[in-house]
Amino acid sequence: MKNIVLFLTLSSSLLMAQFSYPLEDFLGGGIGYSPMYIKLDSIPGSSDLMGLGLNPKNFRDPFVIHGGEGFAHVTGRWRIGGYAGAGGTSISTVPDIIIFQDDDEDGVLDEGENFKDYTNFFNPTIEAKFTISMGAASIEYVMPLLQDLELSAGALMGLARAGIAVDQQSGNPRWGTIFDNAYGTMDSTGTLFYGVDADSYADPVILPGTVPGLLRDVSATFFNFQPYVAVKWQFLERLGLRISVGFNKGTIPAGNWVLNGRTKISDSPASSIQGASFRTMLYIGL
Repeated sequence: MKNIVLFLTLSSSLLMAQFSYPLEDFLGGGIGYSPMYIKLDSIPGSSDLMGLGLNPKNFRDPFVIHGGEGFAHVTGRWRIGGYAGAGGTSISTVPDIIIFQDDDEDGVLDEGENFKDYTNFFNPTIEAKFTISMGAASIEYVMPLLQDLELSAGALMGLARAGIAVDQQSGNPRWGTIFDNAYGTMDSTGTLFYGVDADSYADPVILPGTVPGLLRDVSATFFNFQPYVAVKWQFLERLGLRISVGFNKGTIPAGNWVLNGRTKISDSPASSIQGASFRTMLYIGL
C-alpha cells in the first residue's frame, strides 16, 4: 500500500511539473524565418484580367509571403512579436492575333471588313503580377502543455500593401530603347521638343509615341488583421519550431487604389484580402 501511495505521489508531482513549470521559463524570445501561406478567397481585379486573356486561376495558390518573425515575453504569460514579409505571383500569355481592315474606325471587326492572321514574330506578351507586402505586430497569450511545448492564441495586426502590375510588351525590349523618351527629344537644358503636324500645331495634345511596352501598376495600402492559434516546440536548447493557423482579413475601401504610386483611381472598387492562413517558423531563441 505504501508503494502505491508513493508511486501516485511521484507521478502527480511529475505531471504537475510538466503542466505548471515555473514562470521564469517564459522569459526570453526568438527570431527566425517565417513563410506565410494564405488561401485567398479572391484576387482583386480578377475579372478585369480575364479581359486581357489572362486566367487568374493560374496565380499561385496558396499565396506565399516570405518573411521574418520575432517574439519576446513581456509579463506573465503574455508575449509580443513582429512580422515583416513580401510575396508575389504572376501569370502571362502570348495571344494569337488577327489583323483586320477597320474601315469605319470603330475598333471592332465588322461584317465585310477584310481580315487575316498575323504571322510575324512580334506577338505581344501580356503579364500580370500580384504582390503583397506586410508589416505587423502581434500579441498573444501563452498556455503551457509540456515542458518544451506551448499553445498560444493571439492576433497579428498592422499595415499591408497589395499591388497588381500589368505589363504588355511587343517584341523583345533592347537596352538602348528602354531609355528613349516616349514624347519627343530632350536637349541638354532639360527642354522637351515635341513635333506635331500642321493641323495640330494650334492646339496640340501631348501623347506618347510608339513604345515597345506598357507597364501599369495599381496598388493600395490597408489595415490587416489576422487572429491565430500557434504551437511552439523547443526541440533543442536554442532552436525551436513554431506553427500558426489563423484567418487573414484585410479590406481596401473603394477609391483607395492608386495608379503607378501617385494617381488616385476614384472609381476603384472595394476589395478584400482574406483567407485561411498558415505560418511556419524555425527560430533561434528560448
